[in-house]
Amino acid sequence: SLGIKRGDKVFALSGRLPGLYVSALGTLRHGAVFSSLFSAFGPDPIATRMTIGKAKVLVTTADLYETKVAGIRDKLPDLKHVILLREGDASTALSDRQIASTIDFDDLLASQSDSYVTQATPADTPALLHFTSGTTGKPKGAQHVHGAIVAHYATSRAVLDLKDAEIFWCTADPGWVTGVSYGILGPLACGATLIVDEDEFDLERWYSIVQDQRVAVWYTAPTAIRMMMKAGADAVKPFKFTALRHMCSVGEPLNAEAVLWTQQNIGLPAHDTWWQTETGAMMIVNFASMDIKPGSMGKAVPGIEVELADRSGGGFQIIKETDKEGEIAIKTPWPSMFVTYLGEEERYRKCFSNGYYLAGDLAKRDADGYLWFIGRADDVIKSSGHLIGPFEVESVLMEHHAVAEAGVIGVPDDVAGELVKAFVSLRKGFTASEELGDEIRGHARARLGAAVAPREIQFMDNLPRTRSGKIMRRLLKARELGLPEGDLSTLEKP
Repeated sequence: SLGIKRGDKVFALSGRLPGLYVSALGTLRHGAVFSSLFSAFGPDPIATRMTIGKAKVLVTTADLYETKVAGIRDKLPDLKHVILLREGDASTALSDRQIASTIDFDDLLASQSDSYVTQATPADTPALLHFTSGTTGKPKGAQHVHGAIVAHYATSRAVLDLKDAEIFWCTADPGWVTGVSYGILGPLACGATLIVDEDEFDLERWYSIVQDQRVAVWYTAPTAIRMMMKAGADAVKPFKFTALRHMCSVGEPLNAEAVLWTQQNIGLPAHDTWWQTETGAMMIVNFASMDIKPGSMGKAVPGIEVELADRSGGGFQIIKETDKEGEIAIKTPWPSMFVTYLGEEERYRKCFSNGYYLAGDLAKRDADGYLWFIGRADDVIKSSGHLIGPFEVESVLMEHHAVAEAGVIGVPDDVAGELVKAFVSLRKGFTASEELGDEIRGHARARLGAAVAPREIQFMDNLPRTRSGKIMRRLLKARELGLPEGDLSTLEKP
């Protein structure tokens, strides 16, 4: 009834998740393209993404529209319709608020026929638009297609191990790719029952949800697990997770200490999974049936060919030796592979070489075929001839009983080139002091050696993270060196 055609972009900006989920499924059924935004975004990030995507429809709430969108609407020439979800008392019509040039979601539904013919969508039909932040420039719009559902379904079955009608909880916000791929599409394709939680993170409530709703499979983030660790074992003891049989993690690498903590305190180990906005679905995983090596990324999903590549000197060479680091390279294509960066075709082409997608992440492979994350290629620290992966240092720091989280960067040094500096937040019950800093540094030196261990430790109450849980090392470095901070639209509020 709104004249939306195949390929038109429908954006959702809302913390009202049921309406957002309905919008996602309706958009895909109609053959249009769905894109979800974090409800915590300010006007500028919203305008940037909707401009890149040429958004034609926005589904949001009255409050979010009035505070974040009304003032920028004249900057969005492609936006034709704004549909408002009701909040609070659903019986109160939005027309009572007299918000100009908007449509009431419930009124619009009530005016439609009960029958609808789903649009035919070949596998290569555009379906999803996910944004991934740039370090200094504008965000990139990664375009995915309807065929991606094959990968969402297969990995939900094989990696999350979902069974029909099981209770499943993915804690990711739908403004992030995980919240769409595995918070909506994959589990629904498997016939799972979803937990939908709209509130901010609260550890006691989260534990209660897993216990009371009898969650069988839980997909969460390392940040949440570290918050559990920070609160301590006593916080989890009152809860019984009798239905929980599988737990997975995504967002950034899962430290070995976190895997061991969930095993000891939740009753089962968290299984790490690796993928990116660009891959659209899981690529490297720890299956439920696998023997976990705490700290390892696991192995490639069957059907996905993952290699490590050496691109030094501008070349491209597949690394066959074990325990030698290289860039993660995935043989193309696969069903959920992104098909372009919207409006940035040259940037898209640079992601591929010799028939492989180049992830920009460094890893090494052990003799058993398990992959181990090193860090982003642009995060690696070069110190006195050593190449130091920040994740390795962070993992060792987290082994110390006082450390809840750690972020590691390189700082310039006239002699060594760079020196390792660590930013550390402490677990409950510990207080920052010079003595504790010396103790943590000594622990790292004993485990890593003097050349790799941090020379300096700075305590912080909270490390800067994206809303998807990734520690923003580039932001730590920018603030340390007084450099431009770049795109902060995905920065988590403290």
